[in-house]
Amino acid sequence: MLDTAPGAADHGTVTVLVVVAAVLVGFGSGVLSGMFGVGGAVLTTPGIRVLGATPIEAVGSTLPAIIPGSLSGAWRYRRADLVEWAVALPSGVLGSTFAVVGAEVSDHVNGHYLMLLTAALLLWNGVANMRTTNRRRAREPVDVAAPVGGAAVAGVPPVEPVRTVRSSRTLVAFIGAAAGFLAGLLGVGGGVLLVPAFQGILRLPPKRAVATSLVAVAIFSVPATITHTLLGHINWTYALPLVAGVIPGAQLGARFTIRGSEARLRVLMGLFFTVLALVYGGSELLAL
Repeated sequence: MLDTAPGAADHGTVTVLVVVAAVLVGFGSGVLSGMFGVGGAVLTTPGIRVLGATPIEAVGSTLPAIIPGSLSGAWRYRRADLVEWAVALPSGVLGSTFAVVGAEVSDHVNGHYLMLLTAALLLWNGVANMRTTNRRRAREPVDVAAPVGGAAVAGVPPVEPVRTVRSSRTLVAFIGAAAGFLAGLLGVGGGVLLVPAFQGILRLPPKRAVATSLVAVAIFSVPATITHTLLGHINWTYALPLVAGVIPGAQLGARFTIRGSEARLRVLMGLFFTVLALVYGGSELLAL
C-alpha cells in the first residue's frame, strides 16, 4: 500500500530540491576554490546551513567536497607552472597532523562560535586584500610638475623595493600548522589563512599564492575529512551533492584566475571575502 500520509510527497520534493541546491552550492564553491584557493567551504558552509544543516554538520559535511575541488583546481594551476612546490608540500604535510587535532577540538566547541570564527577570518582576508589594492593604487604613476620653463614629465612612478619570495622553513611550517588546525576545526580547508599568509608573509604573488594554497589544502583536507567522518559530523545528504558540483566549478574558477590580472584578482578577493564575512557573521550572531 502506498504511503499517503500528509506531507510524505512534500518531504520527497524538499529532499530533491535540497540535493539540487547543494549541487549548485558545490559548483559555486568550486569556482571560488579555483579562483581564490580557499577550498570552497567559505560558500558551502553557510550554504548548507541555509539548506538545514546543523552548525557541526556545516563544518564536517563540506570537507569531502574540498578534496576533489582543490585537486581539480591545483591540476589546472600545475599545468600553468604556478605552484610553489617547496611551499605547498611542507605546508600540506605538516598541516595534516594539525588538521586532526583541530577536528578533535571541534567536537568540544559550540558550533555557532566556530561559524563566527570563520566569519572573522574571512573579514580579515577581505580587508587585507582591499588595503593592499589601495596601497598599490596610491603608488601608480602620476604626472609630475616640471621646473619653470620645462615640459611636464608624465607617469613617473615612485621607487618601490624589489619583493622577493621568502622560503624560510620555519615560516612555512608555522603557516602550514596553523592552517591545518583551522581546516580541522572549522571545516574550511585552511585556504582562508594560507592565501593571505602566502602573500603577506612569504610574499608570493596572488596567482602563485592561490595555486600553492590549493595543493596544501588538498593534502591536509584528507585527514580532516577522515576524522570528521569518524566523529559523525558529516551528513552525506549534503556532502555528496557538493562533491558533484565542485569539480567542474574549480576548473572554471582556475581558468578565470589564470587568464585575469593580479590587480583584478586582489580586488575580487577583497570584495568577496568582506561581504561574505559580514553576511555570514551577522546570521550566526542572530542564531545565538
